[in-house]
Amino acid sequence: MILKFRYIISFVLCFPFTVFAQVPRLVRVNPQHYFQRTVPKGNYSGLTWLGGDHYAVVSDKASESGFFVFRIQVDTVSGDIKDIVNEGFRSSGEMNKDEEGIAFFPKDSTLWISREADNTVLEYGLNGKQTGRGLSIPSVFSTATPAYSFEALTYNAHTHRFWTTSESTLRPDGKQANATNQVKNRLRFQSFDDTFVAKEQYAYLMDAPDNHPSAANYAMGVPAMAALDNGCLLVLEREFLVTPSKFGSYVVNKIYCVNPIQSMTISQDKVLDADSPYMKKMLIATWKTSLSLFHQNLANYEGMCLGPRLMDGSQVIVLCADSQDQYGGVLRDWFRTVVIR
Repeated sequence: MILKFRYIISFVLCFPFTVFAQVPRLVRVNPQHYFQRTVPKGNYSGLTWLGGDHYAVVSDKASESGFFVFRIQVDTVSGDIKDIVNEGFRSSGEMNKDEEGIAFFPKDSTLWISREADNTVLEYGLNGKQTGRGLSIPSVFSTATPAYSFEALTYNAHTHRFWTTSESTLRPDGKQANATNQVKNRLRFQSFDDTFVAKEQYAYLMDAPDNHPSAANYAMGVPAMAALDNGCLLVLEREFLVTPSKFGSYVVNKIYCVNPIQSMTISQDKVLDADSPYMKKMLIATWKTSLSLFHQNLANYEGMCLGPRLMDGSQVIVLCADSQDQYGGVLRDWFRTVVIR
C-alpha cells in the first residue's frame, strides 16, 4: 500500500544557525524478495551501505564475530532489489556476541557493530578484525535486559553522529511491552560524535501493542534506525507475534520519522515517565507479513540502512529480515526496499 503524506517544513533553531528540516514522504514500499541460490540461510539482523553495490551484513547467530559482504543490486529507477550475492564472511576470530546492528564509519573506513550479548558497540576493520575502540556507553544502558539490549545502530557522515537505543524499555523506566499488557515502550535514543563520546539523549515512545492472550512468543521493540543527511532519524518499530500453531503468526513493521533538533534532550539520571518530553514522530510507511496456509511471507525485519539515491533523487532504504536460519523450512531470508523523497 502506498501512503501519501505532504511535505512538512519546520523552522527550528539549531545552534548556531537555523535548519529547515523536511520530513520525507513515502514514494513506494517495494516487494520483498529472497535469493535462495546466492544467499545462504542465516540470521541476518543488520546491514549498512559501503558504497556502490556493496553492503556489510551482520548475523546475530554466526559462529564467529564479524560480518558478511553482500552485493545488492538496486534498480536505478524503481529502487527495487534486482539481485543479491553473498561475497563471504570476514571474521574477527572471536565468538559471536549476538551482533544485531552495523554502521559504516567512512572517516576511518571502519565498521561499528552493536552487540546485544555484552551490551557494547565496537569497531571492526574492513578485514573483520576488532580495532580495540568502542562507543562510550552511558551507564543507564547497563540496565537493559539481555533479550532487549542494543540492536539499532546508524551513523551519518553529514551530521557526524552515531545513534543507538535499547530495543525495549530499560529497567528503571518501567515495564516492557508484552503480548497482554498493552504498555508503550519508553526508549532512550543516544547519540555519539566522531570521537565516540556520548552526546545528546532523547526520549522516544513506541506505539501500544495489541492484546494477544494466546501468544506463544512475542517481541515488540525498535530493531533498527537510519540517520538521514538532514538530521532526521528513521525508526523501525516491529511487533512480532507467534501463535501456538505457528499459523496466524504475523509481523507488523512501521517506519517513523523523528527530528532530534526539534526535540528536548533528557538526562540519563531522570527516569522516563508519562510526562517525559517524548519525540514527535510521523508515520512514513507500514506493512504486515504473515504465515498461513495461503500466505507464507512472514518476515521479521531487523536491519535497515540508507542505500543509493535513484535517478530522480529519491532515497532508497534497504531492509533485511531475520529468518532464524529459515526456521522450520518455512521462513525465508527476505529483503526489501522502501523509497522516500
